Amino acid sequence: MQPTQPVWIVDGTRTPFGKFGGSLRELSVIDMAKQTLESLLARTRWRTDGIDELIVGMAMIEGGLMVPARQLAYAAGLPETLPTLTIDRACCSGMAAVGLGVRAIGAGARSALAIGAESMSQTPRLLHETRWGSKRGDLTVEDLLMLRNPLEGGVSIARSVGVEAQARGIGREEQDNWALQSHERYFKALAEGYFQDEVSAVATPNGIVEVDEQPRADTSIEKLSRLTPVYGGPTVTAGNAPGLNDGAVALMLAGEQALSDHAATPLAKVHSYLQTASTPTSSVYLPGVAIGRLIEEAGLSAADVSVIEINEAFAATAVVSTKALAGGDFALERELASRTNVNGGAVALGHPTGASGARLVLTAARQLRRSGGRWAVAAICGGFGQTDAVLIEAAQ
Repeated sequence: MQPTQPVWIVDGTRTPFGKFGGSLRELSVIDMAKQTLESLLARTRWRTDGIDELIVGMAMIEGGLMVPARQLAYAAGLPETLPTLTIDRACCSGMAAVGLGVRAIGAGARSALAIGAESMSQTPRLLHETRWGSKRGDLTVEDLLMLRNPLEGGVSIARSVGVEAQARGIGREEQDNWALQSHERYFKALAEGYFQDEVSAVATPNGIVEVDEQPRADTSIEKLSRLTPVYGGPTVTAGNAPGLNDGAVALMLAGEQALSDHAATPLAKVHSYLQTASTPTSSVYLPGVAIGRLIEEAGLSAADVSVIEINEAFAATAVVSTKALAGGDFALERELASRTNVNGGAVALGHPTGASGARLVLTAARQLRRSGGRWAVAAICGGFGQTDAVLIEAAQ
């Protein structure tokens, strides 16, 4: 989908990403998203009466939280006349919120808020039999955070990813090397002050949280190689996969008139947005396929894109996707890998499922401006064989 009028990424911000059961665990997802949204409105000085839609992407929805987007709008003091929408497209949810905001502006909206949020620490276990009672016998408790694929008979997603990666020539060593690189790049970017303008502090009952909790400065290839694969899979470990995380991201999208009315200098322009799907276990390579489609439809080649963000749902996802995008050209594959997740990815900083897609868009736009390039692309897999991707152009 290419918008019929220019759609601008005005600005964005995110919370620090918290560990599972870490410093953000006492915050409801509404409170966490509210603080992030308020930070964005304060830094943009955007008039709330000029916002036409609030779209919130969330994967777990805290096991039954009703209409989170509407609750967020009220919590943040937005006009009660503002239409809201909550969407669940699994890990793609935050990027799908951006895509729907782009569509809305293309159809005439002035500006839209796109939010991605997740509190995996507050995701409950489910006790299904209690609604109508159970005369005798054990009750079964389901843990949504086991992340199984119901389209594949409940097989662990981590196991399927490892199998698919191996089938495409990517083994444990490549995945561990990418995981180490993710941490190294994150800490380099942190030392250079890259995240100062991206992260907004969050107030919790136990104090202020200002930094991402998951990145491990002491990560080494020796430590990674000693870890045992999880869920009976061949390659995926706790070290080359992200954790279960908490976090929220807020982005302001605007059309030409709203941008002019607010005298705002945007981060970047959205060129096009794509959703695609394939087999239930295709997620490990599908971001590369989606990026290839986007840039081909824009008349570009992979070499034209200076910034690439691919969600590290697993390290394997980024490795296999860059390989797929290169189409068998080994030299190009290495070049693309050097441009992918240059400030670290989810293996290092975390993957709050509903928030990560929006985080990728924000990171890609900010890095594009930082690098001085013209084109950036972000892609994320999720939802048992689906992918969202966004092609971004530098603000002229």
